[in-house]
Amino acid sequence: MALVVQKYGGSSVADAEGIKRVAKRIVATKAAGNQVVVVVSAMGDTTDELLDLANQVTPAPPGRELDMLLTSGERISMALLAMAIATLGMEARSFTGSQAGVITDDVHGTARIIDVTPGRISSALAEGAIPIVAGFQGVSQNTKDITTLGRGGSDTTAVALAAALNADVCEIYTDVDGVFTEDPRLVPSARRIPRITYEEMLEMAACGAKVLIPRCVEYARRYNLPIHVRSSFSDKIGTWVSGHAGDESEEAGMEQAIISGVAHDRSEGKITVVGVPDKVGAAASIFGIVAEAGVNIDMIVQNVSAIATGRTDISFTLPGAEGQKTLETLRAAQDKIGFQDLLYDDRIGKVSLIGAGMRSHPGVSAKFFASLAEAGVNIQMITTSEIRISVVVSQGDVDVAVNATHRAFGLDADEVEAVVYGGTGR
Repeated sequence: MALVVQKYGGSSVADAEGIKRVAKRIVATKAAGNQVVVVVSAMGDTTDELLDLANQVTPAPPGRELDMLLTSGERISMALLAMAIATLGMEARSFTGSQAGVITDDVHGTARIIDVTPGRISSALAEGAIPIVAGFQGVSQNTKDITTLGRGGSDTTAVALAAALNADVCEIYTDVDGVFTEDPRLVPSARRIPRITYEEMLEMAACGAKVLIPRCVEYARRYNLPIHVRSSFSDKIGTWVSGHAGDESEEAGMEQAIISGVAHDRSEGKITVVGVPDKVGAAASIFGIVAEAGVNIDMIVQNVSAIATGRTDISFTLPGAEGQKTLETLRAAQDKIGFQDLLYDDRIGKVSLIGAGMRSHPGVSAKFFASLAEAGVNIQMITTSEIRISVVVSQGDVDVAVNATHRAFGLDADEVEAVVYGGTGR
């Protein structure tokens, strides 16, 4: 008997028919002899609708009350799903995040899981019931207030719960048939990836692939928990996320695809600090101030110092939503740092090439850059890791860059494989 944790996204439970369809899949898994724990998101666009409602009441809703409001979405879907399972002749019990033992820190809106104590879930399983857990939420360890985990938090709930229960697998059900070499909305010829390592999936997620969020994959990697990404709208095999990029033997590595996929992100902005004194500690001052403001930096490029002036320019990318705050923070420290000006560009996009095989195959960078040049795409910034190459381009060039790269590395499927059933990709 396997213990399976299944997570269903908002598009899978968007309406009553969707909830009934999901209930049948859960019951079938249980009837096959497995123990099943389910994590569910809010129905369809409920979370966005609740956010809009809060913003109509006040432009600055208190974090605590906003979390109380938003967590109601998952409570609705978990109760309806439990009812649907009951009509099929099996017992299901719904639990909020706090009832399920999801313990978090105190940060409202983007809380992090500290611990999971799934006593009530284990008891329900022992009594033959199917626990249905509200995703995206937990309870603060210190204040005992309800918290939310941020966008994609239901994935993190599912993986954390699966790890705490020592589950055999965590199945993430979305509205696409697995992880693809690119977003099927942008590249209809994208190919399904049958199996991908944690490290490659982390790079894909961090670079804009929305099928899984980085926190969820990192949690799975830490506990060596296999993730199975599938569609709740079909019975196709999906994608397995497991194993590590460094585990393959040399022979297996030669057989492995050099490139796993392409990812893109249009949500970043670029700040250039102009005329920074080229002296020890200048960069440390800039990024220390940015860090104190709680802003995560992605790519960094520093130009060669001009001999005549002894000054240099430093450019970096960051989440677009943090752009204005960061500019204000740096302007307040201009006299202390001694730079001359700040430039900001939010009309950029990041295109990334990911694959564990590129470590042992020379020429990947040259082929990537040549494909962009042939497509007429100008590169503004470049950064790399052992299994990733990312470039910043003009936002208007993202679609062209993605499709050119996808073709250049032979990632197109022979026939259309990707179907987006629910319209959101989650």
